[in-house]
Amino acid sequence: MKEIAETIGERIQVYRSRAGLTQADLAEKADIHHKYVGQLERGEKNATLKTIEKIARALDLPFEVLFEAIIDGDTDNAIAKEAYNIITSLSEKEQQTLLELIKKAVELKNT
Repeated sequence: MKEIAETIGERIQVYRSRAGLTQADLAEKADIHHKYVGQLERGEKNATLKTIEKIARALDLPFEVLFEAIIDGDTDNAIAKEAYNIITSLSEKEQQTLLELIKKAVELKNT
């Protein structure tokens, strides 16, 4: 199971990229050092809640988005977790397209 710092770091990177920001851009907006952003994204450092709040504000995200479904002791659902991680890395439009494809695939399977 991934460490929480790694998961948070991956999410920061996804949302930063989605916003079209470089690490330096995000660091400036969040008033933190750009090297620290890289360390967080790689899961090398554990951010304080204050730093996470600064990053969430800089990315214009609700604070809880970075923590959504992060703690889950259910290791039996590894495929769903992997799918979730892939899907959340996509843009909203791509997520909607993928959802429609999944619905069509399930519909075809059930006919």
